[in-house]
Amino acid sequence: MGLRMRQVAGVLLILITAVVAIYFMRHREQYHTISGEVWTTEYHITFRAVSDAGIADSVAAVLAAVDRSVSAFNRESLLWRINSGECDTTDARFRRLFKASETVNRESDGAFDPTVMPLVNAWGFGYKSGVPPTTAQVDSIMEFVGLGKTRLEGTRIERDDERTQFDFSSIAKGLACDEVGEMLRRNGVSSYLVEIGGEVVARGINKKGEPWHIAIDMPRDNGHETAIVVPISDMAVATSGNYRRFKESGGKRRSHIIDPKTGRSEESALLSVTVVAHDCMTADAWATACMAMGAARAHALMDRRADLAVMTICAAADGNLVAWSNEAFAKLLP
Repeated sequence: MGLRMRQVAGVLLILITAVVAIYFMRHREQYHTISGEVWTTEYHITFRAVSDAGIADSVAAVLAAVDRSVSAFNRESLLWRINSGECDTTDARFRRLFKASETVNRESDGAFDPTVMPLVNAWGFGYKSGVPPTTAQVDSIMEFVGLGKTRLEGTRIERDDERTQFDFSSIAKGLACDEVGEMLRRNGVSSYLVEIGGEVVARGINKKGEPWHIAIDMPRDNGHETAIVVPISDMAVATSGNYRRFKESGGKRRSHIIDPKTGRSEESALLSVTVVAHDCMTADAWATACMAMGAARAHALMDRRADLAVMTICAAADGNLVAWSNEAFAKLLP
């Protein structure tokens, strides 16, 4: 055999060995599950890999990093220091959330706004509690609420009023799902489902070789009842609702979702919004934006969106629940 032929044979042998190794490695892969608690909720992660060694620690590290960066309730977080005026230098995670928030704020005509932190506190849904604010108090707070009153200058965040504060709670959980998924991909995992408190990222296939099946809950005060099951792959799902987090005042239920345009927690027939998008950060933000809009505005806007699949559930006058979805959501169903 000549030198050239020996070289070709050597290359073929290497390729065949690699293919065989990959084949047997994939056939040794199994589905593993990791669960835990974070931000007063639970997380569940399922992924396909040869081993789950070190993954639980990596998940915990990602969640801890998100908490240290953008938690509105951790007094040691960067966000807390920014809100309190201790610093104005951001990190990459803050900037990622800020820029995503700017996009959804603009496209939702202000229905999504992470500067509602003072209003969230005033209505008793943040780290402060008390009686509902008066109209005069709300109007006073609204003077320094608005994402347009803030801007990024390089790595610095600038605020027109030092009283303006950020609350990324309605988008950070989605970001955490995305970041856990990114960590799994860096570790060679191509099929996984990450769920944190109902927000979901799903890539690849489940252990049956099918798309992941995501159950959407009916908006009930107590217990869980499935409204619909959506098969997804390489997508994310977020649901926002006002049927579990609310306060009673004057015989009325006040939702934890504050309308940034009015500064008030309004009563609404819209009970829940589910959004399917390509990433969970976007789905999370839009679910909150639609809840703040109310059914009529949300339906009108989402009827024109092909990139976001949306389903809402509203309470009808007769007490029944009515589901609505746009065309993009209907296309996901079998």
